[in-house]
Amino acid sequence: MNNFTYCNPTRIVFGKDAIAGLKDLLPKEARVLMTYGGGSIKNNGVYDQVRSALAGNTVVEFGGIQPNPVYETLMQAVALARKEKVTFLLAVGGGSVLDGTKFIAAAIPFAVGQDPWDILAKNASVPASALRIGTVLTLPATGSETNAFAVISRKSTGEKLAFGNEHVVPRFAILDPATTMSLPTKQTRNGIVDAFVHVMEQYATYPANAPLQDRFAESILQTLVEDGPKLLAQPTDYDLRASLMWCATQALSGLIGCGVPQDWATHMIGHEITAFYGLDHAETLAIVLPSLLAHQKQPKAAKLLQFARRVWGITTADEGQAIDAGIAATRRFFESLGMPTRLAAYHVKPAEAAAKVRDRFTTRNTKLGERGDLTPEQVAQILQAC
Repeated sequence: MNNFTYCNPTRIVFGKDAIAGLKDLLPKEARVLMTYGGGSIKNNGVYDQVRSALAGNTVVEFGGIQPNPVYETLMQAVALARKEKVTFLLAVGGGSVLDGTKFIAAAIPFAVGQDPWDILAKNASVPASALRIGTVLTLPATGSETNAFAVISRKSTGEKLAFGNEHVVPRFAILDPATTMSLPTKQTRNGIVDAFVHVMEQYATYPANAPLQDRFAESILQTLVEDGPKLLAQPTDYDLRASLMWCATQALSGLIGCGVPQDWATHMIGHEITAFYGLDHAETLAIVLPSLLAHQKQPKAAKLLQFARRVWGITTADEGQAIDAGIAATRRFFESLGMPTRLAAYHVKPAEAAAKVRDRFTTRNTKLGERGDLTPEQVAQILQAC
């Protein structure tokens, strides 16, 4: 097991009616900027619950944060927060709202004349004075509620980039599975796939003598495989909603990644597909992962065999056949959820996508994977197979 430091400061408040305790989690006399997305929280009752819990606080609202949050929109929120002298940010919604809010928190203290996009494009430091964040999560998927990471798009440049910093880890996260009951099938499906691939990025690498992390990762994968299809068939089942919500949180809370190598190539490739073609994040992951695993069978062989045996129960004696069967089972699982695993399903030509992503990674001198040896040309081969 590799050396690691683990600290997760996020207070999780999980369960029915948890939003009612929101006020007790806020700093006293906080001036709150409440951020949200397209307004679904006003239809499902979450907005009213939050505003009721915030009675007595000064609250400024900023709605309209997009899926794949956009820099240009977020800078409008930064200007509003500065004008209103807010002291705390409350993200109400899914991972996109929370990712956007993390960027807002980091950008607010930037001095006049500095470009907050440098946080993503140039790894500029996030000031320690970044505003503190809490969240009421309504869409389990990204795990952003308990980690330091966010992914932001910029329309003017057609880029989608990530950053991470301890100063934007949420101070608390309220997780009420009942708030997810009204989610459309597509968003529920996306959440299942998102959580599954988050685990795979930390698990399907190479052995690091970390049996507890492996077993924890496998248990999340098995739970998603068992409960995901059930949830799509029974979308108002509270226990199934709770299961997905907790799986999605634990998939990227940092715990299963302690002391083990991590990949994240599927995500980096997927970000570019979103930037070029506008697909949902989870849609890109379902397309890229099976082809990437097939391309990387040899360097990932030991863990892919373990994955096939432990997660999918494949007992075929031939190890190569077992690995192939595990990858095929993963593709079938995604497709059983109604999630396409080929670019053609979105009218995207693989050769075109391969060339665009290869060229962008070449320009950036990007190499991916747990060993840092996956070249732009190899990425193109993976996308050709998609």
